[in-house]
Amino acid sequence: MLEQIDIANVLFLDIETVSGVASFSDLGEDMQALWAHKARSVTRSSEDLTEEEAAAAYLDRAGIFAEFGKIVCISVGAVHRDKDKRLKIRLKSFASEDEGQLLKDFSELLSQYYNNPAKYYLCGHNIKEFDIPYVCRRMVVNRLSFPKILDIAGKKPWETKHLLDTMELWKFGDRKSYTSLKLLAAMLGFPSPKDDIDGSMVGRVFWEDNDIDRIAHYCEKDVLATAQLFLRYQLAPLLEEDQVDHVGR
Repeated sequence: MLEQIDIANVLFLDIETVSGVASFSDLGEDMQALWAHKARSVTRSSEDLTEEEAAAAYLDRAGIFAEFGKIVCISVGAVHRDKDKRLKIRLKSFASEDEGQLLKDFSELLSQYYNNPAKYYLCGHNIKEFDIPYVCRRMVVNRLSFPKILDIAGKKPWETKHLLDTMELWKFGDRKSYTSLKLLAAMLGFPSPKDDIDGSMVGRVFWEDNDIDRIAHYCEKDVLATAQLFLRYQLAPLLEEDQVDHVGR
């Protein structure tokens, strides 16, 4: 199946998320109570958490959940062929402290260039269980309408074939496994995206260092690694350094 997909019709993407506010103490009382309840299941605690334990869990884990976190970066990669029929990928990031504007800009890209799910694909690592649900939920929070390619609520699996998940493709029916992009990169012979920061550090880099450019750089590495993994699945040559363009950097 993958060999029949034209990679030029695939938009590769990855998102980076952080906690909704800088610290647990910045939450309102209702959200503090709701997070404390959530954190109990997250930490698998049999007892109620102390305020200190809930605060520590918030810093480490809140960004994973769309109800308690927010998106600070969406990076995308679009592949095209140059005049010599050589593949090239253009990487671009939507990175901002203003999540609403970030999502609006991303949605406009999808509506303008990728709004036909019968022709175009969205591809990411664990995209079906994390990136796409998170984006859709945060669009609801920000009162944004869905572009057609993201209008998937209530759809059957055969109606969402335009979502290509490189982690799911590696499972081969083994539903219990979770294989990281870093591991697949090491095993299949292309550069790891985790040579600077990793997902667990994004919150600190955002809230403490205020370095959103560093987050975007890291996110684009994930997108490039996902595209390389997809090429491996297609049994196609990997992209070389001169085939990668960073838009806006």
